[in-house]
Amino acid sequence: MKPLRTASTRRLLLLLSAVAALAAAAAAIAVAASGHAGAPPPPKPLAQALHDAATAPQPAGVTARITFANHLLPSTAGLGQAAPALVTGADGRLWLTGDGHGRIELQSDAGDTQIVWSPTLATVYDGSSNTLYRIALPARKQTPEGAPPTVAQIVTLLAKLARSVTVSGAEPLVLAGRSAYAVRLSPRDTAGLLAGAGVAWDASTGAPLEIGVYARGQSAPVLELKVDDISYGAVPAADVELPPPAGAKVVDLSAPAGGGSGKPVSGLAAVQAALPFRLVAPDALGSLQRGETLLVGRDAALLVYGKGAGAVAVLERQASAQPGTLPGMLGALPKVTVGGASATELATPLGTVLRYERGGVSFVVAGSLPPAEVEAAAAGLTQ
Repeated sequence: MKPLRTASTRRLLLLLSAVAALAAAAAAIAVAASGHAGAPPPPKPLAQALHDAATAPQPAGVTARITFANHLLPSTAGLGQAAPALVTGADGRLWLTGDGHGRIELQSDAGDTQIVWSPTLATVYDGSSNTLYRIALPARKQTPEGAPPTVAQIVTLLAKLARSVTVSGAEPLVLAGRSAYAVRLSPRDTAGLLAGAGVAWDASTGAPLEIGVYARGQSAPVLELKVDDISYGAVPAADVELPPPAGAKVVDLSAPAGGGSGKPVSGLAAVQAALPFRLVAPDALGSLQRGETLLVGRDAALLVYGKGAGAVAVLERQASAQPGTLPGMLGALPKVTVGGASATELATPLGTVLRYERGGVSFVVAGSLPPAEVEAAAAGLTQ
């Protein structure tokens, strides 16, 4: 809505290349307004199509039916309990007001998932576990409104983006009964499992109607959020609110007051000095050289090995004095042996995550790589 009309050129390109934060993408989807439907729009250069998107009008509010697809896991049968909608995928609804409030409802037999946001707070309710997660959002800097980027400015930034990402042209098509354009982005660095992302938007209003994330070797998206039907008009405030469900466990994910202030602690020596346990930080994991080391919160360290799409991230923190089994679905994930340690492994088309404990340290090792490569990297931490 208003952010689309006044967004800077950099923010517009970030919208196209975003593959993480699906809830935020859903908020952008809802800014669609009525336009011509039934036939593909005329062909346009990508820069012109993006410029038209940035200058499109905005509605007072939006109500939409949406579909979220999640094919990261081949099956949920072995997860030990009914999986939530964010894991299985689901149909649902979306509401958005003109002042930055919104709600997504994903419907599932295991219990609905609700995602609610405002300019200052995001809330996710998982009905399958009756758990409410809250996180405070950072305050937005107040900046003067400016004109949308010109076609020439977009052409220049697309050329810069093309140094690291292959960008298709604007493909005319019809989505949700509306004339639309679609673009596909693929990283030039082919070391990882991420094949790219696709975004489609309303040709008359510039609002995204679909976003998908693709894995190498798969033609269909492994994650997809799309609009099936949209209506327009003012949305009551009650439609974008979520009263705490009865008996729900509340988990606050917000950073402690003042916890995010000050200069980040980085470098192996400085991070080690701030931690109560001894880091496991070899110079290399196989052919991957240790790069950046950062303090995460007050009690954990993040180490990055390698560069680009083939990098591996290692999160270390002191293990619990009384370790227990992982809760719910996490505890039902497959087990593998890494350097003599028993690890829980989550393998997806987009990457692999390992979790295990050894020598009083808890490790999470992750990369956009096949399981064998992440396991080999993790084994270097246990030698």
